[in-house]
Amino acid sequence: MVMVKYEVVEHDGGWAYKVGDVLSETFSSHEAARKAATRAAARQTIAGSTDGIVYQDKDGQWHQELADGHDRPSTEVIDEP
Repeated sequence: MVMVKYEVVEHDGGWAYKVGDVLSETFSSHEAARKAATRAAARQTIAGSTDGIVYQDKDGQWHQELADGHDRPSTEVIDEP
């Protein structure tokens, strides 16, 4: 199973959370960023509906797949003030 890590970090004069190299908006406090990361992490684990998806890969080729809405990742919030 995939693990998605949300890391609370200092950013742009405040705090944000980051997943991989992507940062959230800036929050005024560490606590606000931690709460936002916790909410986002929880939402990511909620199952959805199984549905068809269409996407284009890096080479410009189009693909069709059936995405299982119950195949959700595990999440973790890393909180290092």
